[in-house]
Amino acid sequence: MSGPLYVPVLPTKPHAAGAFRGLWPDVRAAIRPLWNLPPLPGAARETLATVVGKYVDPVSAVSRHGGWIDAPFGEDAQTAALAEALAVYCELGRLRPVTGPERTEAQQAAAVETARRCPRGLGVRVRVTGEWDGRLGEAVRGLLAGAGPEVPVDLLLDMGAVLDDRPDAGKEALRALDALMPLAVWRSATLLGGGFPRVSADMLEEGFHEESRAEWHMWHEVRAAGRAYAPLLGYGDYGVQPPGALAQAPAPGRKGGPPWGVLRYTTDSSYVVVRTLTRGPDRIAVNRAAARRITELPEFRGARAGQGEEWLSDCANGPLSASEGVGGPTEWLRAGNLQHMTYVVRSLPGG
Repeated sequence: MSGPLYVPVLPTKPHAAGAFRGLWPDVRAAIRPLWNLPPLPGAARETLATVVGKYVDPVSAVSRHGGWIDAPFGEDAQTAALAEALAVYCELGRLRPVTGPERTEAQQAAAVETARRCPRGLGVRVRVTGEWDGRLGEAVRGLLAGAGPEVPVDLLLDMGAVLDDRPDAGKEALRALDALMPLAVWRSATLLGGGFPRVSADMLEEGFHEESRAEWHMWHEVRAAGRAYAPLLGYGDYGVQPPGALAQAPAPGRKGGPPWGVLRYTTDSSYVVVRTLTRGPDRIAVNRAAARRITELPEFRGARAGQGEEWLSDCANGPLSASEGVGGPTEWLRAGNLQHMTYVVRSLPGG
């Protein structure tokens, strides 16, 4: 069993595609993203392929080393049209279809059929957002029987949000893996978890907040448990957004938003967020000061560590007389993901 070094769970959004495209080539080569379509409520079958193309074309273009494409929020009535639209990126591109034990029989069958037509296999995404339920194992067994031994399969064990309020996440992950690993000759197995907190205005009253990387600790706990599969278990997370961000439906033409935003930085043990402003007369000064607060951290890796750090350094040292380089929500997300993905790859064994 072998697989990618790092599997980030990313939305099919411009900021994520842009961040992935901007990574250094050696970092990008170590990553296989699990791309997620957003909910597309009410999208008609006749136009769904066009809508899907808008989201998936850019991420397929940057996924030259492979990855997965999933539509976890697809409506039952959209199953056939979604499968048809996504199959194009599996057959002609380098992405792999995804299914899971909680999906409908129709979605499972469509994903398996796509995997049979493509040479790259099938991602089996198993969600464990609380305690491990043994019935999931039986459902996975049935799914695998339907796929047959000729379809290569990758296990994507998705623990969802893994914050400090889930101290037993590592134990539940081990229970799940102990049940799932014997079910197939998995081509790869990856443990996924989202540790970045949902940022609120209250959290940023002091302008600065630090949260532990609980999903990183979970992965290390599982790796240290002594299981035979542990050394080959891949790592995955949700980048610098909480898992719930994936479920946000598109809102074309939406204007406004809060007057504040955040800069994000990843250290070995924590996530750091610093408040920024999206508007107002103090925006330039506050945003450059926010970037300086990060660049002055003892854990800051220096401007040459990656494109995210370079952007933060440029912002921190820019003039107060010019707004160029202070960014906005999209740029802050992009810079956050750049530094995070680069650091994760460098932190993993073999990175």
